[in-house]
Amino acid sequence: MGDSKRRPLAGRRSVLLGMAGFASAALAACADVGSEPGRAVPSPDQTSGSSPNTGPATPPPSIAAKSSEQAAAALAPAAPSKSAAQSTLTAVPEKAGILAEFTGRRPREWGLHVTGVVNNSQSRQVVLTFDACGGPGGSGCDEVLLQTLRRLKVPATLFLNSRWIQANPTLSAELAADPLFELANHGTSHLPLSVNGKSAYGIAGTPTAAAAYDELMGNQAVMQELSGKTPRFFRPGTAYYDEVAVEMTRRLGLLPVNFTVNGDGGATYAAATVATEVGKVVPGDIVISHFNRPAAGTAAGYARALPRLLDRGVSFGRLGDVLSP
Repeated sequence: MGDSKRRPLAGRRSVLLGMAGFASAALAACADVGSEPGRAVPSPDQTSGSSPNTGPATPPPSIAAKSSEQAAAALAPAAPSKSAAQSTLTAVPEKAGILAEFTGRRPREWGLHVTGVVNNSQSRQVVLTFDACGGPGGSGCDEVLLQTLRRLKVPATLFLNSRWIQANPTLSAELAADPLFELANHGTSHLPLSVNGKSAYGIAGTPTAAAAYDELMGNQAVMQELSGKTPRFFRPGTAYYDEVAVEMTRRLGLLPVNFTVNGDGGATYAAATVATEVGKVVPGDIVISHFNRPAAGTAAGYARALPRLLDRGVSFGRLGDVLSP
């Protein structure tokens, strides 16, 4: 399934993909930063030793401190309306209107579980989500993992970053055409989503409302050109947001999604740890892992965990299956 010998997407699609790759080429890949297993992630202030533009695909998972109000909001997911879910790029608010609404607003929250972010569902199904972050060292494809999902007929939602799409155009198109998978927006340059430049894991977030808009909608255009469909779900690089950027995401017709279970610790876990963490899922959980790091323990861990979960009667769905109205 590798793309090295495949023909690139043609026409306008190639132009959009090239623009996305050029815009993000200077960003470094996700670094291998490990931590003890858990179900969430530390705040940036708890992480030391990070250098600019490095950091895990998502942070290693220890519990992040958050207020009771934030916790309540995280456990009360809201589904998009049908009009939002089925909207096209031409139907979303114009950039000028969005900037008039959000420029100058000061966020008060920062993290994984801020107000307005969906972390779980009320469904009896479990959702597996896999990020493809792109950039140097992060533009591979874990074909063994995808083969396992296909062999076991386990659906998943795949969050694609523009850099990864640009590096894997034909593979991206194949994934878009596979009914087992649903594609979602993982940002244009893989940045934390902020309106004031807040950092996570040494990666500076989008510095302004305009930059947050571009991080959201640049990849939205690339993905719509890729698949002919408008992505419905968004997760930023590092999975960090502020609540103003979250509100903007929703205004643009995207549902901001994070997770309850960190399955591979930013593609740093050994296979045994992946199997243990994924094996803990319960109905309603959303799991985050990665399929852009084939050397990680992710594929082997899922190959162990999924048959056991299926034998237990665990049912899997895509985000669109469990968050639709």
